[in-house]
Amino acid sequence: MPLFLNACDLLRSNLGQIAGGGRPRLVPIGALTPLQLAVINADHLARGFDLMIEEVVFLGRHIYQGRILKDGYSIEDVIDQISSAMESAAIMETSRYMTAMENPTPRPDRYGNLVRDRAVFECSARHPRPELFSIIPKGDNFKPRK
Repeated sequence: MPLFLNACDLLRSNLGQIAGGGRPRLVPIGALTPLQLAVINADHLARGFDLMIEEVVFLGRHIYQGRILKDGYSIEDVIDQISSAMESAAIMETSRYMTAMENPTPRPDRYGNLVRDRAVFECSARHPRPELFSIIPKGDNFKPRK
Protein backbone atom coordinates (compact mmCIF):
# COMPACT_ATOMS: atom_id res chain seq x y z
CA MET A 1 0.00 0.00 0.00
CA PRO A 2 1.63 3.27 -1.08
CA LEU A 3 0.26 5.37 1.85
CA PHE A 4 1.56 4.57 5.32
CA LEU A 5 -0.98 3.60 7.98
CA ASN A 6 -0.59 6.95 9.77
CA ALA A 7 -0.59 9.02 6.57
CA CYS A 8 -4.11 10.44 6.95
CA ASP A 9 -3.24 11.72 10.43
CA LEU A 10 -0.01 13.28 9.13
CA LEU A 11 -1.82 14.90 6.17
CA ARG A 12 -4.57 16.23 8.45
CA SER A 13 -2.00 17.57 10.93
CA ASN A 14 0.08 19.41 8.31
CA LEU A 15 -2.94 20.92 6.56
CA GLY A 16 -4.42 21.94 9.92
CA GLN A 17 -1.16 23.61 10.96
CA ILE A 18 -1.13 25.59 7.70
CA ALA A 19 -4.78 26.60 8.26
CA GLY A 20 -3.81 27.89 11.71
CA GLY A 21 -0.90 29.91 10.36
CA GLY A 22 1.72 27.43 11.49
CA ARG A 23 4.72 25.91 9.79
CA PRO A 24 4.36 22.15 9.39
CA ARG A 25 7.34 19.85 9.17
CA LEU A 26 8.17 17.62 6.23
CA VAL A 27 6.71 14.17 6.88
CA PRO A 28 6.97 10.80 5.09
CA ILE A 29 3.47 9.73 4.02
CA GLY A 30 3.98 6.72 1.79
CA ALA A 31 6.03 4.81 -0.70
CA LEU A 32 5.84 4.26 -4.43
CA THR A 33 5.41 0.71 -5.64
CA PRO A 34 8.44 -0.89 -7.35
CA LEU A 35 6.74 -0.38 -10.74
CA GLN A 36 5.92 3.30 -10.07
CA LEU A 37 9.49 3.92 -8.90
CA ALA A 38 10.89 2.13 -11.95
CA VAL A 39 8.91 4.42 -14.29
CA ILE A 40 10.18 7.57 -12.55
CA ASN A 41 13.76 6.32 -12.48
CA ALA A 42 13.71 5.21 -16.13
CA ASP A 43 12.61 8.71 -17.11
CA HIS A 44 15.23 10.33 -14.83
CA LEU A 45 17.96 8.04 -16.17
CA ALA A 46 17.03 8.86 -19.79
CA ARG A 47 17.22 12.59 -19.04
CA GLY A 48 20.43 12.44 -16.99
CA PHE A 49 18.78 13.13 -13.63
CA ASP A 50 19.62 11.45 -10.36
CA LEU A 51 17.52 8.47 -9.32
CA MET A 52 14.74 8.71 -6.72
CA ILE A 53 13.90 6.44 -3.79
CA GLU A 54 10.42 5.10 -3.01
CA GLU A 55 9.59 7.18 0.09
CA VAL A 56 7.17 10.08 -0.61
CA VAL A 57 7.24 13.16 1.63
CA PHE A 58 4.64 15.87 2.22
CA LEU A 59 4.63 19.47 3.40
CA GLY A 60 1.28 20.72 2.05
CA ARG A 61 1.46 24.49 1.48
CA HIS A 62 0.85 24.38 -2.27
CA ILE A 63 -2.01 21.89 -1.92
CA TYR A 64 -3.57 23.96 0.87
CA GLN A 65 -3.43 27.16 -1.18
CA GLY A 66 -4.76 25.55 -4.37
CA ARG A 67 -7.34 23.02 -3.27
CA ILE A 68 -8.57 24.42 0.05
CA LEU A 69 -8.27 28.21 -0.32
CA LYS A 70 -8.76 28.54 -4.08
CA ASP A 71 -11.18 25.68 -4.82
CA GLY A 72 -12.96 25.49 -1.45
CA TYR A 73 -12.28 21.83 -0.70
CA SER A 74 -12.13 20.69 2.92
CA ILE A 75 -9.13 19.00 4.49
CA GLU A 76 -11.07 15.70 4.39
CA ASP A 77 -11.73 16.19 0.65
CA VAL A 78 -8.00 16.68 0.05
CA ILE A 79 -7.16 13.58 2.09
CA ASP A 80 -9.60 11.59 -0.07
CA GLN A 81 -7.94 12.98 -3.21
CA ILE A 82 -4.44 12.11 -1.99
CA SER A 83 -5.51 8.63 -0.83
CA SER A 84 -6.98 7.90 -4.25
CA ALA A 85 -4.04 9.31 -6.23
CA MET A 86 -1.53 7.35 -4.15
CA GLU A 87 -3.15 3.94 -4.60
CA SER A 88 -0.95 1.13 -5.84
CA ALA A 89 -3.03 0.96 -9.05
CA ALA A 90 -2.14 4.57 -9.93
CA ILE A 91 -0.22 4.98 -13.17
CA MET A 92 2.92 7.12 -13.41
CA GLU A 93 3.05 9.89 -16.00
CA THR A 94 6.30 11.62 -16.79
CA SER A 95 6.98 14.46 -19.17
CA ARG A 96 9.49 17.22 -19.64
CA TYR A 97 7.56 19.40 -17.19
CA MET A 98 5.91 17.02 -14.75
CA THR A 99 6.18 13.80 -12.79
CA ALA A 100 2.72 12.67 -11.76
CA MET A 101 0.69 9.65 -10.83
CA GLU A 102 -3.02 9.25 -11.64
CA ASN A 103 -5.57 6.75 -10.43
CA PRO A 104 -7.23 5.36 -13.58
CA THR A 105 -10.38 4.37 -11.65
CA PRO A 106 -12.88 7.24 -11.30
CA ARG A 107 -13.85 8.04 -7.71
CA PRO A 108 -17.22 9.57 -6.78
CA ASP A 109 -16.58 12.70 -4.72
CA ARG A 110 -18.88 14.54 -2.30
CA TYR A 111 -20.05 16.97 -5.00
CA GLY A 112 -21.51 14.64 -7.63
CA ASN A 113 -18.39 14.27 -9.77
CA LEU A 114 -16.52 11.20 -10.92
CA VAL A 115 -12.88 12.26 -10.61
CA ARG A 116 -9.55 10.70 -11.43
CA ASP A 117 -7.15 11.96 -8.80
CA ARG A 118 -3.66 12.99 -9.94
CA ALA A 119 -0.71 13.49 -7.61
CA VAL A 120 2.05 15.77 -8.89
CA PHE A 121 5.54 15.34 -7.46
CA GLU A 122 8.42 17.75 -7.01
CA CYS A 123 11.54 15.66 -7.53
CA SER A 124 14.46 18.01 -6.89
CA ALA A 125 13.95 19.99 -3.67
CA ARG A 126 13.80 16.94 -1.37
CA HIS A 127 15.94 14.66 -3.50
CA PRO A 128 16.19 11.65 -3.45
CA ARG A 129 12.62 11.54 -2.09
CA PRO A 130 9.72 12.77 -4.25
CA GLU A 131 7.57 15.40 -2.53
CA LEU A 132 3.81 15.30 -3.04
CA PHE A 133 3.50 18.86 -4.30
CA SER A 134 0.02 19.08 -5.79
CA ILE A 135 -3.17 17.09 -6.08
CA ILE A 136 -5.60 17.51 -8.98
CA PRO A 137 -9.08 15.96 -9.00
CA LYS A 138 -9.46 15.62 -12.80
CA GLY A 139 -13.13 15.94 -13.74
CA ASP A 140 -14.29 18.07 -10.81
CA ASN A 141 -16.87 20.05 -12.76
CA PHE A 142 -18.83 20.77 -9.58
CA LYS A 143 -16.63 22.32 -6.91
CA PRO A 144 -17.65 23.05 -3.33
CA ARG A 145 -19.05 26.44 -2.43
CA LYS A 146 -16.40 28.75 -1.00
